[in-house]
Amino acid sequence: MSHGPTALVVVGAGGHGRELMDVVEAVNAVRPTYELLGVVDDGQPDLNQLFRRKVRHLGPVRLLAEIDAEYVVGIGAPAIRRAIDSMATAWGRKAATLVHPRAVIGRDVLLGSGSVVCALASITTNVRTGRHVHLNIATTVAHDCRLGDYVTLSPGAHVSGTVTLEDDVTIGTGAMVIQGLTIGTGTTVGAGAAVIRSLPAGVVAVGVPARPRVPVTVEQNHAGS
Repeated sequence: MSHGPTALVVVGAGGHGRELMDVVEAVNAVRPTYELLGVVDDGQPDLNQLFRRKVRHLGPVRLLAEIDAEYVVGIGAPAIRRAIDSMATAWGRKAATLVHPRAVIGRDVLLGSGSVVCALASITTNVRTGRHVHLNIATTVAHDCRLGDYVTLSPGAHVSGTVTLEDDVTIGTGAMVIQGLTIGTGTTVGAGAAVIRSLPAGVVAVGVPARPRVPVTVEQNHAGS
């Protein structure tokens, strides 16, 4: 018995959400897989942009509770992806996993539910990702890496072999992580940074080499004024 395309809803109508629509269209161009019902968004999306794509704004995110469809989260912030995933799972919704046909996926790669691999991304071998991991355009993940839940690799980011990115890590545009390191939960690596040492949880690391940024206190601000 044949089955038709899977109903799908994109969460988020901003730029990243529309990029995920591109991934859906590219997948369908190879083999009809998804019926894109539309987008849910709690804000005020640009309806003209959606109209040009022939995509409907269905309403707020809470409508996922009523729509019998899989979903994918087109929002960059890990904390927001986590919150939406928690709600959608409670409503009994299943997360779709999207891989652009122009991405390169090696052997022995396991992608967690809700993960998205965009065009020109490359994953080599023995890589595991958690839920709702986003590998944006032209990113690379080398052998034996472990990526936790809600990790984001921004466009052009490169992760060498045997790296662990814990939950909610964001690697900025054009940043690089050398082999064998661990980046702690919730840490953000700034655009263009080069990570050559493991980083603790909950910091913002910038520069070449990347160093955790020291928070500026109120006293320091007053002293410098």
